[in-house]
Amino acid sequence: MMEIKIKHISTGIFCLAVCVLSLLTVTNYPGHVVVYIIFTILLNTLFILGFTKGKIFFDTFIGIFFWLGYWLKFSVRMAFFGGKFHEPVGNFNGTGAAYDHVLLVISCGVAALLLASIIRRKFFFSYADVLKKARLEEIFHFYLDHRRAVLIAFTGFFLIVALSNIFFGFYQRGSVPRAILPFGLSGACTWLLLFGLASFSAVILDCEFRLKNNPYLVSIIALFECFLSNISMLSRGMVLNGGALMIGACDNSQKRSIRMSLTYKAVIIVIFGMMFLSSVFSVNHIRGYLFSIYSLSDVKVNTSSFAQTANSSWVLFIDRWVGMEGAMAVSSYPHLGWGLWKRAWQEKFSNYGTSMYDREFIVSPYMEMDWSKHHFVGVPGILAFFYYPGSFPFLFFSMFLLGFLGAAIELFVYRFSGANIMLCALLAQVVSSRYVHFGYAPNQSYLLFGSLFLNVLIIYIIDKLLQRLNRKSIS
Repeated sequence: MMEIKIKHISTGIFCLAVCVLSLLTVTNYPGHVVVYIIFTILLNTLFILGFTKGKIFFDTFIGIFFWLGYWLKFSVRMAFFGGKFHEPVGNFNGTGAAYDHVLLVISCGVAALLLASIIRRKFFFSYADVLKKARLEEIFHFYLDHRRAVLIAFTGFFLIVALSNIFFGFYQRGSVPRAILPFGLSGACTWLLLFGLASFSAVILDCEFRLKNNPYLVSIIALFECFLSNISMLSRGMVLNGGALMIGACDNSQKRSIRMSLTYKAVIIVIFGMMFLSSVFSVNHIRGYLFSIYSLSDVKVNTSSFAQTANSSWVLFIDRWVGMEGAMAVSSYPHLGWGLWKRAWQEKFSNYGTSMYDREFIVSPYMEMDWSKHHFVGVPGILAFFYYPGSFPFLFFSMFLLGFLGAAIELFVYRFSGANIMLCALLAQVVSSRYVHFGYAPNQSYLLFGSLFLNVLIIYIIDKLLQRLNRKSIS
């Protein structure tokens, strides 16, 4: 009863805040108000549907990322900053027609995602049968028999991976790799830091929740892995993996009737908040130090473009979400067409230089950096990327298929992970994040999605191998 009241109060506060901010935005919006209203309804519907009955985690995270990157960023910037944005917007001229155009582009893509979600809810995959799904029993029994050893080994393993990356720099955001491991091990290290280690945390948490209702120790270990991995990557994104695991744990408790005490929830939220803030300050400090030891020209660029930005909590919360600026730059680009679309797919990944988006769509601050030391790239986001041909029907159809692709990947994770809700949440966040940051070297997306599928198959195969070993020992 208390939870229902809290949900109703939260929903009421949210709707009131959206209405107030929308009214403030409308007074400054130079285009047709109807266009902004459609934009507002679609983005907020996408956001709200991610928390309703029948949702999957892909709905939740794509709704959050799009709401932050498009609606909230645009509304705040229009209501309080006169339509001035922190990131470059290319040829966007700020006229009412230009604003209407970009909001219609975004609305078209969001409408396609909404349609895909509605059809999926009605005819395809949902979590209604989660209790009927077979679990990975062999992994659970192995964990039950060797719990202490597993926790020690896992903690030691992620400490080694994270600390090695801190010292040798195999993968760090914004930096050229300082060392490259043989036999593709640098790629394995990147996978572990991005979501591989967190996926192991999800498996351990799933086992732990089957043993007890309030697993303090394992929850703290999982958050500490997120904390340390993100610091080692020089990333302020601990909130992504950590938040996904927490959302997954809450859904898991509801679907499987696991009672988590208010004390447990409060302790974990406080620890998570402290770790997240500590990770942000730590990464800011490390980045500031790394930027300060380079040449004078580098310091000038980094101080103006990054160090001040990193120290601004406002920028960190509002402006760092990818979306609005990319859509503005692409929608106003004068050379949209199928030739541009083809060239975009031919872009190759490199540890040096910038992206095609930086070179052609905007005046990028990354063009002035020393590419032998830094590797920053701008991205338009998946919605803007699929508008490169300049076609609304193509954008709608593409986003519709991408909505189903996100759901299909989550279904795969669900089926082969023994209905591990925490793992479903984590990897849905990874897919949604990839969508949001899409646009650089797009043809190499298979590496991330391939490692995601391999990640799940490794867990599935381990369970089958343990099952075979147990059968041999019995016989």
